[in-house]
Amino acid sequence: MRILYVSDLDGTLLNSRGSLSPYTIKTINRLVEKGMLFTYATARSLSSASVVARGLDPHIPVIVYNGAYIMEPATGSILASENFTNEERFYAERKFTEYNVSPIVYSRIEGRERVSWNIRRINEGKQNYFCNRQGDRRLRPVETEEQLYEGEAFYYTCIGEERELKPLSDAFSGDARYNCTFQQELYRTEYWLEIMPKKATKSNGILKLMELWKCDKVISFGDAVNDIPMFQISDQCYAVENAVDSLKKIATGIIGDHDSDSVAKWLEENGVW
Repeated sequence: MRILYVSDLDGTLLNSRGSLSPYTIKTINRLVEKGMLFTYATARSLSSASVVARGLDPHIPVIVYNGAYIMEPATGSILASENFTNEERFYAERKFTEYNVSPIVYSRIEGRERVSWNIRRINEGKQNYFCNRQGDRRLRPVETEEQLYEGEAFYYTCIGEERELKPLSDAFSGDARYNCTFQQELYRTEYWLEIMPKKATKSNGILKLMELWKCDKVISFGDAVNDIPMFQISDQCYAVENAVDSLKKIATGIIGDHDSDSVAKWLEENGVW
């Protein structure tokens, strides 16, 4: 039996400083070298994930953008993707205008992955986001909302106050064409609304990866509401102690918190390959 082990990053594999401990890196890499099939599934892009997961070598593709892409971590090659239709993009743009929200837009422009935002509509949350990504070649600041939506968008992120974003979240959550998550940022006070194609979920990404690697079983680890679909399709699923209650309720079990190397310790004690 081939088992795929999948962990979320922020709040699960990463500690409260947003990094991997030397113990976690050493332990997981050693288990992977022995034959364990381990990867991560994250809302981050590959570029952002590669920074915080530096030193980790999963040897197999990773799931990024909440399942919108499955990518080879070493080369950046896209193995599978979920995208909006043109109609879904145009509708989303109208909704952002209607609710007066200027999103961060992840898109492909002339074959390149770009991250666009309107510099005339910046707030503290977005400012913090981009300050932590200086030097990222995907960044594309623009000055108008028209420029913001150029290219083929595949992911939208809105950062702001709960009262500002909740009505927009309700609008998209009630539309069967979209998949969205709305939650408070893990390390700060602002809220994030992430809007994706309907099939862009960690669960769908895992099912595709299981097929690619001919796996029979999946065991997952997580902490947040966007991990619920992943838990629902897992044979076993473990929530870290700092996870939200809704995830803990459906977990196979609760392990230690993300500051205790809990995922790596569980893998070392229970993993098989």
